[in-house]
Amino acid sequence: MPAPLGLIAGLGDLPVAIAENAVATGQGVHVLRLKGFEEPRLAGYPGSVVGLGEVGAVITRLRDAGCRDLVFAGNVSRPNFSDLKLDLRGAALLPKVLSEARKGDDALLRVLVGEFEKNGFNVIGSEQAHAALLAPAGLIAGPAPSAALLEDLAVAARVASASGALDIGQACVVCDGLVLAVEAQEGTDEMLRRCAALPETIRGTAKARRGVLVKRPKPVQERRIDLPTTGVSTVELAAAAGLAGIGVEAGGALMLNRAAMQAKAASLGLFLYGFSPTLGVGS
Repeated sequence: MPAPLGLIAGLGDLPVAIAENAVATGQGVHVLRLKGFEEPRLAGYPGSVVGLGEVGAVITRLRDAGCRDLVFAGNVSRPNFSDLKLDLRGAALLPKVLSEARKGDDALLRVLVGEFEKNGFNVIGSEQAHAALLAPAGLIAGPAPSAALLEDLAVAARVASASGALDIGQACVVCDGLVLAVEAQEGTDEMLRRCAALPETIRGTAKARRGVLVKRPKPVQERRIDLPTTGVSTVELAAAAGLAGIGVEAGGALMLNRAAMQAKAASLGLFLYGFSPTLGVGS
């Protein structure tokens, strides 16, 4: 029997997709759901619930389950570190966590990855656990973008690269060359809701779509944990904001339930497009 995939899971569709794929491919999975962020759809899989500060318990349970490969997936908010219940290993790691957390999310994630690697686990990315989730290159769905929309996409890709280099966010919205929003800690969904509240004079509408959303990895980020993710709700919120399309970095972003995303984009008149990883980089 192959060693089961270890899955440290938060909320959302991504950990569910990874667990389903691990079972479907015959690898199997052992799911540790993080306390306070338990995804209900994962409750039926082998595993248990663990606290964010129970690092030793996580390592012990993964070893007991025979896991070698380990993936982190799902939405988890940054905790209040003073409120965490720590086991001995978690307490020993806390000073380094606190120090790196001040440098940004990527530095914090690298501490976690390093700790599990030091304990013999092979930390892999979500795209390695489920390669079909990776965004392809070129037009994925919907009408082909015009030259003007491709220009907006290039501007948004450049801005997202620059803000990502500062560990701010992974997404940007541009309309007619004007930056409408840059993602920060609120996340992509809230950023798109902000765009929908902007005056229609500077954004598109359902009858006259304009502008694009771009999502791409931060240049500085630990890609094994935090690749940008899109899904059907991303398409719906982009449509509600009057946008004409969504651009994602080909090979650098995840698309959850791609067939449903494609169908939704086509029905709403939005394009989905996979752009080159070199677009907007260093420009």
